[in-house]
Amino acid sequence: MSKIYIFTGKGGVGKSSVSAAHALKSASMGQRTILVSTDMAHNLSDIFEIKGEKDIVNVLPNLDLYEIDPGYVMENEYPQIMEYVTKLMTGTGDMDLSELGMIPGTEELFSLLRIADLQESGKYDRIIVDCAPTGETLSLLKFPELLTWYMEKLFPIGKVGVRVISPVSKHVFKVEMPNKQAMNDIEKLFMKLIHLQELLKDREITSLRIVTTPEKMVVEETKRNYMYLNLYNFNVDGLYINRILPADMDNAFFDQWIRIQSEYIVAIRDTFGALPIYEIPWYDEELKGIDNIQRIVDDVLKEEEVFDQKIISDRECFTQTEDGYDLLVSIPGVEKQDVDLYQAATDVVIKVGNFKRNIPLPNVLRTYEVMGASFEDGKLTIRFGKGE
Repeated sequence: MSKIYIFTGKGGVGKSSVSAAHALKSASMGQRTILVSTDMAHNLSDIFEIKGEKDIVNVLPNLDLYEIDPGYVMENEYPQIMEYVTKLMTGTGDMDLSELGMIPGTEELFSLLRIADLQESGKYDRIIVDCAPTGETLSLLKFPELLTWYMEKLFPIGKVGVRVISPVSKHVFKVEMPNKQAMNDIEKLFMKLIHLQELLKDREITSLRIVTTPEKMVVEETKRNYMYLNLYNFNVDGLYINRILPADMDNAFFDQWIRIQSEYIVAIRDTFGALPIYEIPWYDEELKGIDNIQRIVDDVLKEEEVFDQKIISDRECFTQTEDGYDLLVSIPGVEKQDVDLYQAATDVVIKVGNFKRNIPLPNVLRTYEVMGASFEDGKLTIRFGKGE
């Protein structure tokens, strides 16, 4: 079964070099490995000093490289859905498929579907993903759950309903309903999304690793990133502190920087004590080319245990109580007053900062209401009881 390792963090912290180092390490261990980039500003080909391609390319024994082009994937993997969407938007279907990139979330969706396809193929032992900066990565990872939520609300209309209302929608609203083939593809996509959602949150398969640097703004974003990833039920099991200046530098210019870095390194260790933490030095030359990336492997990733997937936080879960049910959600690194909670029809909505998550209630709780909640040690417990 393929294992997935996703590297995320603030822009410019060195995610690409850290993920590339893991790919080199994995390949050297004899594991069939693919290094995937979902960042539209691809730079893995620059690191490995090869020409960028739209398809998978082999760079070393046991190591392939894949810089995903979502537009290329859309056109070649899901043509029926794309044809319907163009008709829906233009009424004629004469829009260039590449223009669909303007639809929010489209690129994220097709990048993730390709990763799921790679995992299902069984061709690789390890899939290492170099993601875009934090905000885009969060959008990428939460998109399957969000789209699945919408499709669950809208999809019950089914093929029969579409066939019935199709003439009316086209005549009255000038909206083209999907044909039978498109509906089949949408149904397949819906099932893929459900599988993808479970795949990304399966703690036995998928690990998320955060890359940071010892600077104030980066550390603060790292804390928020860790909190949001837990809010959406992802398992973060590694933290990498990159670009650490050597403490024995005989240069007065860097003394203050070394002191500042030391303070933030201590703060990171205190905040993320539950996670395995790897410290990567600031090298004296650009990390470009296989030989230079290998330095990270030799200095930091010596042990094979770096690929051990650890379950750091519990999955969200419902448990039955004497009075009803409890839902436990892990949200570390947040204060109680920053958590907002309310019930909307058959969903529980949790809002923290700029992020909001809808958690659909299982059928057994559709007649239950939120009776209270408590927040302690980074864990939110929501209590459900029978309504009036």
